[in-house]
Parts: sequence; C-alpha cells; structure tokens
Amino acid sequence: MSVIISYKIEGFLKVYDPNSGEVFVDKSNAINYENMSEALADTLSSRGYGEIYQMAFGNGGASVDETGVITYLPPNTTGQNASLYNQTYVKIVDDTSVFNLDPTRNKMTVSHTTGKVYTDILVQCLLDYGEPAGQEAFDNSTQTTGTYVFDELGLLANYGTDSNGTVITRLLTHVIFHPVQKSLNRQIQVDYTVRIQALTNLVTI
Repeated sequence: MSVIISYKIEGFLKVYDPNSGEVFVDKSNAINYENMSEALADTLSSRGYGEIYQMAFGNGGASVDETGVITYLPPNTTGQNASLYNQTYVKIVDDTSVFNLDPTRNKMTVSHTTGKVYTDILVQCLLDYGEPAGQEAFDNSTQTTGTYVFDELGLLANYGTDSNGTVITRLLTHVIFHPVQKSLNRQIQVDYTVRIQALTNLVTI
C-alpha cells in the first residue's frame, strides 16, 4: 500500500508603488514544473542548490501597437533552459546570500498556518529610486520598448556557479503583463507569493 499526495504550486504577483499605493500589476503566474520539481527535490535532499535566488525583469513579453492594443506572448515554462524573452535586470532576493546588498527589503518569508495544507513563500523585491542604473528620470515615456519598461518577470533558482564564477540559474516561474516603466522618480515594490499546496491524500494498493 502506498500513499499518493498530489501537490499544486501557484504564484501570485503584485507590483505597486509603495509610497502612493498605486497597483500596476495584480495577477497569477505560470510555473515551469520541470524546473520547480527538480528544485524542490534538490532542496529537500539538501543538495545545496535549487533555492529561489533572484527575481528577473524583462521587456520582451508584450508589444503595443499604434492603437494601444497589447499583445502578450505565452509564458516560457517548458524545459530546463527556459528563460525570460528578454531579461534586462536581475536582483538577488535570497536574504541569506552574502551578495544580497539589502536583505531587509529584498527577502523571502515562509508563512504556514498549523492545520492548513498549504505553505506560502513571499518573495519581496524593491526597486529603489536609483536603480536600475541608466533608467529615465520620469515615468512618462511614450516608448514601451525601453530597457526598463518591464512587461515580464520571473523567479530564478540558484544552481551554483560555472567555471567563470557566474551564477547558474533556472527559471521557476514566469509572468507576463502590460508594460510598467521603472524610472528615477518612483520606487517599485514587487510582492510575489508562491503557494505550495497538498491537494489529495489517495491510498493505492
């Protein structure tokens, strides 16, 4: 006799201005189940990798035509080498990493209520006024293709470093949304909740 437990993993993304409270994005995301399953197994077996490490931002997920109609590409959720369409910025959100320069505002929190069959990982990332370097002064750009006019976002797992010391990452989640400009005159806060839920408890012979 064996017990089969089915798990569901889902993500919820909220992007907003922490000062004005204006919400730019509030939606669910897509999961790369291959990478996520391997990351869970690697962390549970204490391999030393597989944990959420970075939040990646890009500008290749959506396009806007001259009439203002937005066309969205499908999320990239297939294969170990899946990535954002055009990653333009990345920030460390693992608050245990020595390379995280602001672990009080770029961090992860695990939340679980006794008796419930789900646990949440809240991944928080703040893009401060002065970052990224090279951004425009004001959030009034008429172009939606700028380097820091973001329309896609994902969470990356840490898989060590290559021979050059570059961090190897794998895409765990991917969400595409309407363009949001990051500029010098405002902060942008990202609250990204990953929920891991046990759905069933089936017994088979």
